Amino acid sequence: MFEVIGRLFYVLALALTPLSSTTAILQATPIIVVLGAAILFGEKVRWRRWGAILIGLVGVLIILRPTTDSFSALSLLAVIGTIGFAGRDLASRAAPVSLSTSLLGFYGFVAIILAGVLFSIWDGKAFTWFDGKSVFFFLGAVLMGAFAYSALMKAMRSGDVSAVTPFRYTRLLFGIALGMTLFGEEPDMMMMIGCGIVVLSGLFILWRGKVTAQPVAPR
Repeated sequence: MFEVIGRLFYVLALALTPLSSTTAILQATPIIVVLGAAILFGEKVRWRRWGAILIGLVGVLIILRPTTDSFSALSLLAVIGTIGFAGRDLASRAAPVSLSTSLLGFYGFVAIILAGVLFSIWDGKAFTWFDGKSVFFFLGAVLMGAFAYSALMKAMRSGDVSAVTPFRYTRLLFGIALGMTLFGEEPDMMMMIGCGIVVLSGLFILWRGKVTAQPVAPR
């Protein structure tokens, strides 16, 4: 369910909103994951990390700017997709060890197909074949998506989450750079400030989690 929600709404956000803003909003995923782990799994989150979670969410609001004329309701597509991805990560963490990474990946890609079918039914448009140029873009997306998804599942299930999660923030650099070079996007100062707040909040949450997890030396 979370995979369907995440994939469907994030792809819609990519298609209908700027790449840079969509990528920036997605960086809130680790913050939501920590929030969900505290609520669902009973993980201890002290007041410093709670404060960082709230500050990170404020950063998302700065990126969205819901009270200004520049706000677009379509940006909420990326927010919903981010919540879906966070739920997917939490569900992957809670999945029993008997479910292999490859099996979870298979279920994940079946969910992507399901999301596409559901959107096609809702959109009411018939299936159209790819033209010659689009086939290469589609195959590239499939191959890169399969490799990235498998690597992410393997890292989340076998690696140290506090060590793995910070690498997700490199997506922000690629998203903004590709948006500027390929699509002529120009992120403004408020968006950059919001991105900085989200990234710093997420890194602080991970750092505090690593510090509090260290055993206390006996006196």
